[in-house]
Amino acid sequence: MNVKEVRELSNVELMKEVDELKEELYNLRFQKATGVLENPRQIKEVKKTIARIYTVLTERKMANAE
Repeated sequence: MNVKEVRELSNVELMKEVDELKEELYNLRFQKATGVLENPRQIKEVKKTIARIYTVLTERKMANAE
């Protein structure tokens, strides 16, 4: 998910997406610990997507505060 896609979603949708991504991250970490994870790069991508979402949410919060 790129920044353009993130900006098109509402705050509620973004928070739902964060919850889903955190669950996915948990599952990926579990797979890594058990040695089943095929692509370790997935963990980094999920973390980056979560960070993008939080960045957009913070930008919106700052814009509304002004």
